[in-house]
Amino acid sequence: MHILSYANVKLGVRNLGWDNDPRLALLFSSPQPTTAMNIRNSKPWNLPESTATPEDDYLNRRKFLKAAGLSSGALIGGSIARAATGGFPSTKNENFLLESLEPTEFDLIAGYNNFYEFSYDKGEVQKLANQGWKTEPWTIEIAGHVDNPMKIDVNELIKKVGGIEQRVYRFRCVEAWSMVIPWDGFKLSALIDLVQPNSKAKFLKFTTFYDPESAPGQKGGSIDWPYEEGLTIEEARNELTLLATGIYGKPIPNQNGAPIRLVVPWKYGFKSIKSIVKIEFTSKQPMNTWQALQSREYGFYANVNPEVDHPRWSQSTERIIGSGFFSKRRDTLMFNGYEEQVAHMYKDLDLRRFY
Repeated sequence: MHILSYANVKLGVRNLGWDNDPRLALLFSSPQPTTAMNIRNSKPWNLPESTATPEDDYLNRRKFLKAAGLSSGALIGGSIARAATGGFPSTKNENFLLESLEPTEFDLIAGYNNFYEFSYDKGEVQKLANQGWKTEPWTIEIAGHVDNPMKIDVNELIKKVGGIEQRVYRFRCVEAWSMVIPWDGFKLSALIDLVQPNSKAKFLKFTTFYDPESAPGQKGGSIDWPYEEGLTIEEARNELTLLATGIYGKPIPNQNGAPIRLVVPWKYGFKSIKSIVKIEFTSKQPMNTWQALQSREYGFYANVNPEVDHPRWSQSTERIIGSGFFSKRRDTLMFNGYEEQVAHMYKDLDLRRFY
């Protein structure tokens, strides 16, 4: 294993002309203070171009890694398996595209994420999730207070809801880093309309897979597997809430939650549960996994809120993955920039108490 000092890496960056190499953002976060940015785009969730890196800029990263004495797999390794092939090519939703902004590098999205079912180490997830774990075919169960419960293959579900579309969303992790991700999927509200919930349905409970033989992280640890999450019925019906089956116009990789995952862009990333096997409509608020594990740090709502810090770190700023080695941290926006679309759901809620 190679251990490089900050000074050596910085020198290598300067000598090779890779001051904006996006992978280096994964090694270090800038200690520099942030300043407010002007949002110039028309949509309230649009980001300035400086917050993401074009895909082409990443193609030469191996040159730097080789010069630094690292293999190309030192930061990200392994092949990528994909599933849920139905619905592609997807249709772009012009209301959710950022024409002036290139999304976060695909390799960064695929190689830097949390998926504790496989490992607590972000660098190991991609490799471990692609060592024989099969995500196609994949059956998802819809149950609870609905008139039309079902067990259905994900590809068949995609057909029933009318196909998939592409949307570009901000993604904000509770660990205070962020990305811009082009998801492919369908509105959760389309599934809700399909199964017809009754008046008792007030919440949705989501459950991920349980397969310790394929997912070594599920063999132990402090988490009570399988992972579970929840939304209110109003949150689930919001126009932004997505069930994603792809990234960058292709089926979603295993390590990103294949074949189907939740995407709720105004909430911290842990709410966007991966690899869903069951959605249950309930009358009572479900207990999500992180809330059960540490309720002082993780609540049910988990809305992005720069005014409410995590007990162990600030949530006022974020490190943008792919923005460049020496870039400044960015001010975090209320509801991750989607305040106009979602604030009405919480107008009577104390957001400090119900975090």
